[in-house]
Amino acid sequence: MASSADSPTLSVTLLGAGQEVGRSCCVLQYRGKTVVCDAGIHPAHSGMASLPFVDELDWSTVDALLITHFHLDHAASLTYIMEKTNFKDGNGKVYMTHPTKAVYKFIMQDFVRMSSASADPLFTPLDLSLSLPNVIPVSVHQLISPCPGLSFTPYHAGHVVGACMFMIDIAGLKILYTGDYSREEDRHLVKAELPPLRPDVLIVESTYGVQTLETREVKEQRFTSLVHQIIRRGGHVLLPVFAIGRAQELLLILDDYWKAHPDLHNVPVYYASSLAKKCMAVYQTYIHTMNASIRSRFARRDNPFVFKHISHLPQTRGLERKIAEGPPCVLLASPGMLQSGMSRELLDLWAPDNRNGLIITGYSVEGTMARDIINEPEEIMSLKGTPIPRRISVDYISFSAHVDYAQNSEFIEQVKAQHVVLVHGEQTAMGRLKAALQARYKDRDEDVKIHTPRNLEMLHLNFRGERVAKAIGKLASSIPAPDSILSGLLVSKDYSYTLLDPRDLRDFTGLSTCIVTQRQKIAIGVGWNLVQWHMEGMFGSVEMGADKENIPTMRIMGAVDVKHTGPHELTLEWDSSASNDMVADATIAVIFGIDRSPASVKLTTQPQKHRHPHATGNEDSISSRVQSLAMFLESHFGDIELHGDTNSSDSSLQEPGPCWIVIRVDGVEASIDLMTLSVVSSQESLKKRVETVVDMALATISSLGESYSLGAPLIAVATVDESKDEDGDVRVGVSGYQGRREARSKQEHMDSTLKEEYSGGEEGSDDTDEILEVIG
Repeated sequence: MASSADSPTLSVTLLGAGQEVGRSCCVLQYRGKTVVCDAGIHPAHSGMASLPFVDELDWSTVDALLITHFHLDHAASLTYIMEKTNFKDGNGKVYMTHPTKAVYKFIMQDFVRMSSASADPLFTPLDLSLSLPNVIPVSVHQLISPCPGLSFTPYHAGHVVGACMFMIDIAGLKILYTGDYSREEDRHLVKAELPPLRPDVLIVESTYGVQTLETREVKEQRFTSLVHQIIRRGGHVLLPVFAIGRAQELLLILDDYWKAHPDLHNVPVYYASSLAKKCMAVYQTYIHTMNASIRSRFARRDNPFVFKHISHLPQTRGLERKIAEGPPCVLLASPGMLQSGMSRELLDLWAPDNRNGLIITGYSVEGTMARDIINEPEEIMSLKGTPIPRRISVDYISFSAHVDYAQNSEFIEQVKAQHVVLVHGEQTAMGRLKAALQARYKDRDEDVKIHTPRNLEMLHLNFRGERVAKAIGKLASSIPAPDSILSGLLVSKDYSYTLLDPRDLRDFTGLSTCIVTQRQKIAIGVGWNLVQWHMEGMFGSVEMGADKENIPTMRIMGAVDVKHTGPHELTLEWDSSASNDMVADATIAVIFGIDRSPASVKLTTQPQKHRHPHATGNEDSISSRVQSLAMFLESHFGDIELHGDTNSSDSSLQEPGPCWIVIRVDGVEASIDLMTLSVVSSQESLKKRVETVVDMALATISSLGESYSLGAPLIAVATVDESKDEDGDVRVGVSGYQGRREARSKQEHMDSTLKEEYSGGEEGSDDTDEILEVIG
């Protein structure tokens, strides 16, 4: 099973409990993280066949393995995974709650003892001892972060002491994995919590499908009446139970019933489990995890788990036959599935007597004796393989702490997850539950996806959730206005995003900012003004002046300063960034090409006394630029109308008046404001079409420098540059565009400023006389 390094798709793969009950093992993979929930065995199988499909996962890639509770079908393969796979080669950690780990230790010791007698034991007592110290106990509601980008929080799940559901957060994606859970408070456990956060994915059990179970009061009344009835007819009552879990609930019920019925005081109630006796200390230790009734009794020094009418029965050889031949009694014995052990041996002895009664009190997995005998067959097979007549009465009263359809559907609706994945249910029951949920959501017109993957069927769930950045520091000092733009540094850590002012970087992240200023010296053999001429030819316009040390400087595209630091030397200086580095590369390329340029040869062949503007110089006039734009518009839309004065040849021009172009297409009019380049039209499609053409036109007629300064209007507020030619005539030129100057004024980080600006060569400059007639 391969995991993408940074996939935005959640992959859910069931190595067990996919359209079956048993060997729960769910693999979650998202954004390069792998989380495994539960690692159980299948109670209907033994040896390697009982394991999840562990070979389908590279366990060294697992970041966290979470165990919801101590039942064998959710936890018994954990030791095998930790000691027999490459899990220990990775950095994965194993987590379960404190009560779960305490009971898990005793249950697994008993499991190892029982399985060591088989021909195919999964692991040894030494493997168990080596694995236990590596299990990390956690508390309910405790936020745990095993690694960056991954965290989880346990919540009460009911079911058994210490059972929890996990709210898992992987890179911002929330998954709620319930495990086995109960939404009904019983005699000692709290009911499952509803987590306060809404998950994106809910992975929930479907054990009972669409069945509706009896209320606790009805079940208890029917159970005690049935037990009393069997005793009255002189029979023995067999209650096959798991050593820990529902057994404690039944003991509390029986103890209270015996207390209320003195006529039963001479009838013994036995609990045949050395394991349960060990685990009872765990129950008394973790009283605080139980419901208010148990806690209040314990506070009054009334320990509810010190039973007055129940005796612990030591497991000695031949005890089963002695009990069978003795007076009526009630006996709770493990295992609950009647596969082996004392409960199965007692069943073989008591089955032929019709006075005896068997009460199945929990969920029975398909393929086990507990499931088969519910159908009341005429005969059953003994542990020795011989048929035995079945005359014992068989009743089924579910005290299994699982949700029924009403509780499960209500919980699913309250969680409000976008995707619901059903697990831990037999195929038929799961299919019926899926159909019922789909019909329920269809009637409400809600788009909730219900999934029922089989074992090893990889479920891919795509999420395009919005990435939310939290503004902190100075940016969060005031509430921004609607539709306003926040500008700052976006910091990403563990898949969470923070927007902050650069000045807050050190305080909130421990990072600091710096500006890398690059300098490069280049030897040249041409004059300064020839360099300027080539720069203007490439970039359209440059800013001329001097730096703090009065060194002649030209600024290229507001990003790169070219300084005349020596008679035959230029120094380039710029603040490093992706865009500035590209401008610097282009500037260096132009400088290296000056000597080889035919224009340079022609310009310096013989001195002349007149100015030599670039061919594009005339196009910088307002009228020329408007004409170029008009040509584009005419080629796309036909005849246009130009309104306003766009002639820039008048030296008195300071603030141009309103100018606009009107276009008519099929009777629909669109106007372009030449000051702002905004387009107004009653038809949205025409407006967008005109805007596209205007953008194309500006990209064509603008120089590189103008294109670099975004948002420059076509007609700018002019600045008048005056210079005298050799005849004393004043030359007037319109230079600079308002948008470009505004953009340049924001270059506050530049550590050198220009002292003066001029548009042409100054009077008396030697290099000015070298500028000759432009190449036509």
